[in-house]
Amino acid sequence: MTETVGEGAGEDTTFAIPSLANLRDIGGCASRFGGVVRTGVVFRSTDLSRLTDTDRETLDALQITTVFDLRTAAEMERRPDRLPEGAVHVGLDVFADREDASIAAALPELVANPEVVAKELSDGRAENYLLGSYRDFVSMPSAAASYRRLATGIAHGEVPALVHCSAGKDRTGWAAASLLLFAGAGEDDVFADYLRTNDLLLPTFEPLFTKFRELGGDPNVLRPLLGVQRNYLEASLDEVTNRYGTIEQYFAEGLGLDDDTLQALRTRLVDTERTSVRSE
Repeated sequence: MTETVGEGAGEDTTFAIPSLANLRDIGGCASRFGGVVRTGVVFRSTDLSRLTDTDRETLDALQITTVFDLRTAAEMERRPDRLPEGAVHVGLDVFADREDASIAAALPELVANPEVVAKELSDGRAENYLLGSYRDFVSMPSAAASYRRLATGIAHGEVPALVHCSAGKDRTGWAAASLLLFAGAGEDDVFADYLRTNDLLLPTFEPLFTKFRELGGDPNVLRPLLGVQRNYLEASLDEVTNRYGTIEQYFAEGLGLDDDTLQALRTRLVDTERTSVRSE
């Protein structure tokens, strides 16, 4: 990470850990409440199942105390996390109430069957699936329960925390975006963090795209599923507006957080003592 300080600039909060893609600190941007969103409090990544011994030592340096795992029970069982030293695992099944759960869990099978992908996910169906998922992040009871537990844990000191799902882009993307918005981050910064997944994660899928192409499939059908798009996050934000009006009301009413927890969460996320952020 760079150390150049500049008013209003963004901060490079990514970490180069080869076996843990899409890892970054969600903090570092300016907050409308004054100061900046704290760094060293909430990190996001893909799942930790492929973490090597060497990379685990690097991750240990972040002193993670809690790993909030947003995957389904099947995903957790198939690829259990390799936890950082001393960290506690908290399983939060965002999709527990959804019958078709997560396409991410079935990805290995999908990639081996281009005909199934073409039948089930072509002609905009992959994008529509994701749009529905992002609305569910706000409206579905199991999602509300999961994000409530996450927010409460962060508010009451289960930090530094690492939040992840399988690819660290959708369920995790909403977790990061909603926390950033609650912390007073500007929309441009929130979308920049969200869309950075395409730069950090999509390149790791190149072998998968190659295999899919060799089997006769069109990799472009997979891209809406494996990357992120601005309209996905906009679907969640529209759902918040339609149901609750504001992000604050989403946390208060949608997640059922009391005033003390809301205040503790904002205090935990916002550093009012710091008035500048580091540039990339």
